[in-house]
Amino acid sequence: MIGEKVVLRVRMSAAEAHYAGDLVNGSHILDFFGDVGTELCIRMDGDESLFLGYSEVLFTAPVYAGDFMEYIGWIEKAGNTSRTCKFEAYKYISLARDPKLAISAANVLPEKVLCGTATGTLVVKKEFQRGVQDPKFVK
Repeated sequence: MIGEKVVLRVRMSAAEAHYAGDLVNGSHILDFFGDVGTELCIRMDGDESLFLGYSEVLFTAPVYAGDFMEYIGWIEKAGNTSRTCKFEAYKYISLARDPKLAISAANVLPEKVLCGTATGTLVVKKEFQRGVQDPKFVK
């Protein structure tokens, strides 16, 4: 259970671009961290949980419309009802954005780029905990 990772892969859409140059607002990273945390709690407790809050949020590299992102999370600590989770966001494909190339040109990055990290706390009330749904999450 502790340390077992969940991965969500998503392409950032043009609709998520908020700033000049198709820059995506960092809050979208937090949205996807929330989805990863929800999956972690479903796998561990059989319940979507409620997200209590984030701490230690860092945005470490820009994210643009067209970027392919990988969101990773794991439960660092499990209390009676709380689940403290760690999250990381990586970019692994980005548009080339080179005027000499087609507008559709994209690059697979030689190494994933860390774009954000956070710690989050989720809560699953005792009466909503249905037991482990994923054998990898055996308590």
